[in-house]
Amino acid sequence: MGALWRIKIKYYEDADVLTVMLKEKGKLSHAEEVGDIIVHFGKDGKPLFMEILKASKLIPLMVEGLAKKEVTVA
Repeated sequence: MGALWRIKIKYYEDADVLTVMLKEKGKLSHAEEVGDIIVHFGKDGKPLFMEILKASKLIPLMVEGLAKKEVTVA
């Protein structure tokens, strides 16, 4: 069996940003942005957390795409 993931999700309504915490600990190294998604990586090269900008618009589109089994991030 694989490791148990403990993902924490928080929505900041005033900024319309959804933050997904993937790891509890780690030193931030850099971030990469793809469209309205920013992934922050640790020094080990693994993702620590991600931010989804314009979340109130993007999340429904992602859910719709998942229902159709296709997701495109632009």
